[in-house]
Amino acid sequence: MGDDAAIFRPRPGYETLLTCDWFLEGTHFLLDRHPPHSVGWKCLARATSDLAAMGAKPCCFLLSIALSPAHADSWLDEFLRGLRSAAYRLHCPAAGGDTTRSRRLRISVTAIGECRRGRAVERTGARPGDAIFVSGHLGEAELGLRLIRAGKRPVDARDRRLRKHLYPEPRIELGAWLASNRLATAMMDLSDGLSSDLPRLCEASGVGARIAARQIPGPRLSGENAQKFDGLSLALDGGDDYELLFTVSPRKISQIPPRIGRVSLTPIGQVVGEKGVFVNTGGQQEIVLAKKGWDPFRR
Repeated sequence: MGDDAAIFRPRPGYETLLTCDWFLEGTHFLLDRHPPHSVGWKCLARATSDLAAMGAKPCCFLLSIALSPAHADSWLDEFLRGLRSAAYRLHCPAAGGDTTRSRRLRISVTAIGECRRGRAVERTGARPGDAIFVSGHLGEAELGLRLIRAGKRPVDARDRRLRKHLYPEPRIELGAWLASNRLATAMMDLSDGLSSDLPRLCEASGVGARIAARQIPGPRLSGENAQKFDGLSLALDGGDDYELLFTVSPRKISQIPPRIGRVSLTPIGQVVGEKGVFVNTGGQQEIVLAKKGWDPFRR
């Protein structure tokens, strides 16, 4: 930090992966609802999740931020504290960036990662017969967002119902383990919702998919929330989970444990040769999975 550019030297035998991610006021976070500490954490977690989705581990990041003078003091201090916490947890130090003035907050993170040569997992390798897996519980981040929007009190970052939305944890170790052991044939992270992201993986691989609604690990709802929210809709269409969606060859399914550490790994369906994504909602009923996840260009 301090020079005009950072010098990056990849290790012998490794490949460099690069990704960038926007984090915009009013689109990705609400200035009057989201704590600046969580904004700092999440902007880096989102970018490094893309590295995890290819089996890479982060090396460093570049931060570009545009903000108004009104947010250049206490808000910025708290934002940077959250960013530093994420950088420390994810072993991803800052390598530089840029700052400028703007009426609205705009944050862009470029993350650099690496993995062993030839081990990166792309979206294009799924084949008919492969099993489809997801990590963790889907829909919990969307649940947190809805609770934040509906709440009238200041957001309590200690509320466990909001944790997945405010402080997502990219599955870096899981992605690296799947890649290093050559277990995943295709992989991506779930940032826009299963109903939008699974079709993207299938399209990239030139295949289709059949999944079972009862097998999808939805949000852990209790009390009033169990009556108020549809867990399946949250799991299918909710974004911001940053869990991993991956496919596994039939001969390697037995090597996938039910969980790694605190993270569950759940089979939800199978890759098929027929184009399209179908979901079995119970019994013999099967419907085309509608893409209702996040789409920045949807009216």
